[in-house]
Amino acid sequence: MVLPPVRPIFCRVAPLLLASAILAAGVSAGAQASPPVPDPTALVRHAVALRMAEEASHQPVRFVFHKKSDVRIFTQEIIETSQGDVARLVAVNGAPLTATARQTEANRLHALAANPALQQHRFRREQADAARVDKLLQLLPDAFLYRYVRSEPCQVADIPDVPIPGVAGPAPLAPPAPDLCYHLTFTPNPHWSPPDIESRLLQGMAGDVWIDANGDRLHRLTGHFIEDVDFGWGIVGRFNRGGTVFLEQDRLSGNDWELTRMKLNLTGKVLLVKTLRIRIDETMGNFEPVPRNLDYRKAIDLLLASQPSEQH
Repeated sequence: MVLPPVRPIFCRVAPLLLASAILAAGVSAGAQASPPVPDPTALVRHAVALRMAEEASHQPVRFVFHKKSDVRIFTQEIIETSQGDVARLVAVNGAPLTATARQTEANRLHALAANPALQQHRFRREQADAARVDKLLQLLPDAFLYRYVRSEPCQVADIPDVPIPGVAGPAPLAPPAPDLCYHLTFTPNPHWSPPDIESRLLQGMAGDVWIDANGDRLHRLTGHFIEDVDFGWGIVGRFNRGGTVFLEQDRLSGNDWELTRMKLNLTGKVLLVKTLRIRIDETMGNFEPVPRNLDYRKAIDLLLASQPSEQH
């Protein structure tokens, strides 16, 4: 059975969950090269403005997305385009797709190429998610209290090499030399009132961030829920105290940064009765730049061309 495609990070996480992950996109920071650092809140405020300004100049990429959860394990190859992302399922539970599953996936992509209206609809959903993220980004400087801990070498991990079973992929990029990181902690601001239901997630989180001082980007975040957080007075849903969030992004080259790891371990309830359990480990790797004006149909052709041929 072929699984449906899952869009990459800011489009594949449900809107409420986006608020948990939002710090990865937003808390990139501009800072001075040596301690003492500026006021941490001012640092984050500038960081949000920087990220928003650089969003328009994002370099589209082709990459491999691997997701593990309690329900399933799968791998996708994804290409970003100006008309929205396209994805090809390449493996399930660590095994390449069967011939029948590959044909089903190819048929789905051919149908998408023949139906621009469907791709436009998917792209509008992506844009709506991105707008929701941008709205939450604006809240970060006021939603938390930040404290500077120390300056320390960034813990640079290898850029993930996400293998596709049965398919030879590009060589992974080597990580750069460790930079200086500013270690900050964050806790909820007791004087801040969330403007809507989605932003209430920010009231229940605390944790640590490591900001690359030279690259002006968030390198790593560890967060946890320090209290239960209700959505819609507890009628819509609730995340329980103790849930954890881990996010990491790495510099690929120059000022090009990408999210490379996200781990969520959250529990709660939906509509007061349905148990909610989110245990996800996502890895992104094998990044390659693609042309900024790449048509989504051409991206589909590229994905189909990389599909392994039948063995005789």
